[in-house]
Amino acid sequence: MKKGLLAGVTAAGSGLLGASLASRPGSRRFHVLTASVAATWFAGAGPVPRGRRDVVQPVLAGAGAFGVFYGGALVARRIPLLRRAIAGVLGHAHHGSTPSVAVTTLVTGAAEEFFFRGALYDAFGPRRSTALYVLSTTATRNPALVLASTLMGSLFAVQRGRSGGVQAPVLTHVVWSALMLAFMPRLFPPDQNAS
Repeated sequence: MKKGLLAGVTAAGSGLLGASLASRPGSRRFHVLTASVAATWFAGAGPVPRGRRDVVQPVLAGAGAFGVFYGGALVARRIPLLRRAIAGVLGHAHHGSTPSVAVTTLVTGAAEEFFFRGALYDAFGPRRSTALYVLSTTATRNPALVLASTLMGSLFAVQRGRSGGVQAPVLTHVVWSALMLAFMPRLFPPDQNAS
């Protein structure tokens, strides 16, 4: 896929991502927009290399990354700007249907890997594709998500380079996201986040 077309897909997906997270938590609009984000990333990815078939290392990397983020969240709860930023994202987990939020989170995470560590990685290389991933996340206007995309995007790019394909980053992203969704909302209950 040509770089200009990839840039257009990146812009479209980023705009949809920003609009989806600005939607009312639990709303039909949120789910339609996040499904559109995933569809945009998958369509823009085209065929991607699978890479090595290792499962254990990517799963352990996802669990380890979750541990790091969980520790960071314990600190972030005491910093109002970060607490509000994280609570803004978790509002969708608190007010939405748990199964639909889980499916949305996991499918969108996998789609990001297909696009950013697939087509964009092949076209622009590890550094630029990671920079575009972070830039795309700025559409959410959420500093916690931008920080997460910087750290995890770097890890995903390393995994793509070492494994030769998207399977490793997809598995890591899905495991990390599932654990974040399962445990983070407990650290940021809705009533605490109003302050």
